[in-house]
Amino acid sequence: MRTICLQMAAYLVCLTAGGGVPLFSRTKGDLKPLPFPVIGSLNAVHMFAENHKVDLQTTTTHGSKIAWKVYQDSITLIVATSDDCAADCHLAHLLDNVYNAMVLMYGSEEVGNIKNVERFKKEIKVCFNLVDALLDQACLPTFSDLTNAPDIIAGPENSILQNFLDAFAEAAGSHYGCLLVHGKIAVATRKWWSFSPTELVLLSLLVPSMPQCSSRDVPVFLPHLSPTVPHRLLTFQLLKHVEVCILTGPTPSLTELSQEVNRFWRAGQDTLKALRNHHPRNYPPTLGLDHNILGFIVVNTESHRCLCSVDFLVGDRSKPPDRILSPDRKREILRAFYKKVIGTYLSATIENSTKGPSEFPHQAMETYVVCESHKCYALQEGHHQIFIIYDVNIPTFAMRSVTQKTLTALVKDKVTQL
Repeated sequence: MRTICLQMAAYLVCLTAGGGVPLFSRTKGDLKPLPFPVIGSLNAVHMFAENHKVDLQTTTTHGSKIAWKVYQDSITLIVATSDDCAADCHLAHLLDNVYNAMVLMYGSEEVGNIKNVERFKKEIKVCFNLVDALLDQACLPTFSDLTNAPDIIAGPENSILQNFLDAFAEAAGSHYGCLLVHGKIAVATRKWWSFSPTELVLLSLLVPSMPQCSSRDVPVFLPHLSPTVPHRLLTFQLLKHVEVCILTGPTPSLTELSQEVNRFWRAGQDTLKALRNHHPRNYPPTLGLDHNILGFIVVNTESHRCLCSVDFLVGDRSKPPDRILSPDRKREILRAFYKKVIGTYLSATIENSTKGPSEFPHQAMETYVVCESHKCYALQEGHHQIFIIYDVNIPTFAMRSVTQKTLTALVKDKVTQL
């Protein structure tokens, strides 16, 4: 069987729902902007269907797929991309994430009630970095946008750093705080984990999507918890690629809290460095896994946590150069495999992902594919789902037992907390 993944290019267009006035467009890949007549035609097709009481959601042409979705009767989002043969729920989930990114940075009232189009065009640019990150999935080192669960980084240092974070959040007068390492959650306060999966994912993606700086004070709306009233997201860089985030109200000021950062985190510098060293493996090396495993995604659909790794075999000289898949390539394969499985054989917390699996007379729990350069296996046990990419030389019959043992090892390990 040939490889299951495709390099994808995409257009994203946002228009007013009533008049079809273009508000913005973004592209992924080396593409020319869509001509206005093409944008008008895409919107006209959707409006024609709507006028005839037909809810046009997606359509597939030769090698491409198009999806439409209207939000708050205010804006229409259209995405056109190459057809990766994945279930429609993933493209709809992308549009939902884009809309929620707009709400996160601009507020649902402003998005749902556009009074001045030209002003909206200027001010909505505040969300472009986050929207581009969602659109250009191949450049994301995490899988949270796909799994609807924030990525975590696990290490024995987390239990120590939890105390540092709780103390710092208390000093800030907030119950909401988290520590991000390369965009992955290391530890978070109990209230932070109470956010919806969408909010957890978008906040985790927002920080690394912004230009690097020592501290930030960014107004954000929570799409589910507080879509109309903004909160302040304060971030402080503790080390390179290590940031602590606090969600708070009008006080304290950024300057006041900046003066407390060194006092609270100075004693934890060595611990932070030790945790950062787990990147890009994302889990401690003491947790030995089968040598045939090239990468994996583990998702807890109940606690909304995702642990992934594709980099732990980089530099393995025991394999010929032509058999070593790069981390980017493995990430691409895992993304394609996840999108093929979820919505087709297994369901997840993604809206409408149960449609395909419900068509089977039984509930599928496992599936696999065999390709020229690798093999993949997916397994669901309870609230846990695991997706593994294997070296092509592993016997196909062995993948099931290795996958089961790997999931058990990761779930039962106290450090990973999956």
